Amino acid sequence: MANILFEELGGKYERKGDYLIPCIALPAKEEQPIGTWGQRHLDYLKQYRKVTYTSLLTSNSTPTLPTLTGRHRNAPTGS
Repeated sequence: MANILFEELGGKYERKGDYLIPCIALPAKEEQPIGTWGQRHLDYLKQYRKVTYTSLLTSNSTPTLPTLTGRHRNAPTGS
């Protein structure tokens, strides 16, 4: 049987029942700073959207880009 690219690159398999499952893992997630506008948006959340801000703090996760850049349904719009 011909080797596949995964095996040629040194990939390993583990047996689960009757199946061979490739042993793969995701790389560690890098932390990225949110920048000036992200900080300003967090300040906005802290001041005007306290529930959302508290939810971000208690969920033990960092805000994602859509969270920081997306408009909120109840956010006032500029004129």
